[in-house]
Amino acid sequence: MATFRRALTHLAASEGPSSSVSDESLFPSSLLQHLTELGALTAPLPVEDGGLGLCSHPYGLMEMLRLTGCLSLSMGRCLEGHVNVLRLVALYGAHPQRTLLASAVKRGTLAGIWVTDGNTPVTITPTNTGYRLTGKKGFSSAVHEVGLALITARTAQDQTIMALVPTNDPVRITAGPGKLTGMTASGTGAYDFTGLVIHPENIVGQSGDYLRQPEFSAGAWRGSAVALGGMDRLTDLMLTELRNRKRDDNLHQQVRIGNALILRETASMWVCRAARAVCSTHLSPGDIAAIVNLARIAVEQAALELIPLVQRGLGLSAFVRGQAVEQVMRDLATYLRQPAPDETLTEAAHWFTDHPWPEDET
Repeated sequence: MATFRRALTHLAASEGPSSSVSDESLFPSSLLQHLTELGALTAPLPVEDGGLGLCSHPYGLMEMLRLTGCLSLSMGRCLEGHVNVLRLVALYGAHPQRTLLASAVKRGTLAGIWVTDGNTPVTITPTNTGYRLTGKKGFSSAVHEVGLALITARTAQDQTIMALVPTNDPVRITAGPGKLTGMTASGTGAYDFTGLVIHPENIVGQSGDYLRQPEFSAGAWRGSAVALGGMDRLTDLMLTELRNRKRDDNLHQQVRIGNALILRETASMWVCRAARAVCSTHLSPGDIAAIVNLARIAVEQAALELIPLVQRGLGLSAFVRGQAVEQVMRDLATYLRQPAPDETLTEAAHWFTDHPWPEDET
């Protein structure tokens, strides 16, 4: 574990807060290759499946996702989705499914979790030997790179089930819902599952497992860790440019720098609090879900305050296409648009209206 952590930290340090960016329309394939060589794809696998059990060590997982988000929010999004698949299959999958997934990941396969339907929702119907899928997934991150996807499908009884299916047929890949203003390097497209026949062993868990608490809400902390990495990069880019301009000792800029550091550290403390909640042995499922939901909103609020702060500090240079700071701001703003933020906040507030705030474990 320590060796893996040092290698990943070295990779992040070697990249540095460069002010230039590569073509953001291209998936960060070289970064994925580096991460694969470092073992980032296999590390979250359970130890019994040949991994490092990183999902059972939230602080180590937080560091991996945070560093990856700092390098590339698009890659961070895809790696977090990969981790989510490994986590859900470990929780709900049978031994053959875990073996299948572990074997694929050890061969360098990137997994993806695709749950947002396209214009035609994905449905599943039984056949004599298995199941037939119909419909599209519309927001499929890394659609050209993912080799196995964990998808949700609706049954005729309006139940939601998960299926682990191969996604290596280029004919089924189509354009996504439109060009996003940020996160374009994540390679989001659509995948048409119509006519695909799967076997019973492709079904993961039972109906309703995907929405089962606290895992459904608790998993959001990993996305917050990736966003925190984006805040790290944005703060570093601002500091680097102000130093290069010899404006870092200006009183007004120092106020902005101080506020930026406060925002980043606030987000960091909330992500750490969420990680502690997830690995807690005494918190109730409601406590865990509510703490993670509050952390998600706290990170979002901090990041949304950081973006205009950087814009005011750097002026028009923060709006120049081709500069890293401009791209990171767009990527971060897009990445933060997770579903139902108002509901997330009010549900957490309602929980702690009726329940005391839990003490930290020592």
